[in-house]
Amino acid sequence: MPDTGEPRALGSADIGRIMQLLPHRYPFLLIDRLVDLDGEQSGVGIKNVTMNEPFFQGHFPGRPVMPGVLLIECMAQTAGALVLNHLGDEHAGKLVFFMSIDKARFRKPVVPGDTVRFPVKLIQRRPPVWRYAAEAIVDGKKVAEAEIGAMLMNERGQ
Repeated sequence: MPDTGEPRALGSADIGRIMQLLPHRYPFLLIDRLVDLDGEQSGVGIKNVTMNEPFFQGHFPGRPVMPGVLLIECMAQTAGALVLNHLGDEHAGKLVFFMSIDKARFRKPVVPGDTVRFPVKLIQRRPPVWRYAAEAIVDGKKVAEAEIGAMLMNERGQ
């Protein structure tokens, strides 16, 4: 598509669309919305963190902190949904399996009341494998980052 100088319209996905894309369900469907979708190139997942999250019962009583591994899972869900949304009907019967985590860093705790944005950006594509640089951002500050690798497979894992 030629560059017309006008800004491109970016896509979004509500929770209904995310549930069509990902097999995850409560309590493990962690992203609430996708915004700024630019094909498979980039997008942003959004998670509204509430005190009602089941993991806060044990992590940690009296000092609720979202587990870092769940921040990574949010990044992976954002990247996986981005790929499947881009592929459209081609994704029927396919799942995106988490393959790798590299360069993970955690900078600040995420607590109830935070809204976390998970921008992901494609760094490598060799189907059936995609790699994304991902961040977790609260109030404009980076709280975590990682590189996420995922592989597109059929539902039986082949």
